[in-house]
Amino acid sequence: MRCPFCGHDETQVKDSRPSEDGAAIRRRRLCPECAGRFTTFERVQLREITIMKRSGRRTPFDRDKLARSIAIAIRKRPIEPDRVERMISTIVRQLESMGETELPSSTIGELVMKQLKQLDDVAYVRYASVYRDFRETGDFAKFLGEEGLSEQDA
Repeated sequence: MRCPFCGHDETQVKDSRPSEDGAAIRRRRLCPECAGRFTTFERVQLREITIMKRSGRRTPFDRDKLARSIAIAIRKRPIEPDRVERMISTIVRQLESMGETELPSSTIGELVMKQLKQLDDVAYVRYASVYRDFRETGDFAKFLGEEGLSEQDA
């Protein structure tokens, strides 16, 4: 593993332990060149998934991009990072278990919305506002009415 600080080609593993309910291995590493310490995660990837965008473009599935979009939705919400990481792992496992190598981006969006609704109503509405492309306040009101969420819940 290359050192992210100095670019040295070889680093040493100082500690390994399972994380994320055993879905990944967390490794603490040390660079013998610059003494930099960093963490890597090793995960099982069952298959390469390609995402078909609304525009027709195809891109490889990116777990980090999924995590970033969820992080935006949950920003400043009282949600433990472990719960978020478990949610992301659940979504990835669901995508991989579908048996398809190409999935529409809407599949990911719907899975995220389902998981966020269980996790936090505010994060759910935030994500939905971007995913469903809300243009005005009436879109929020309509969505909240359809979902059975009162304005006090969200």
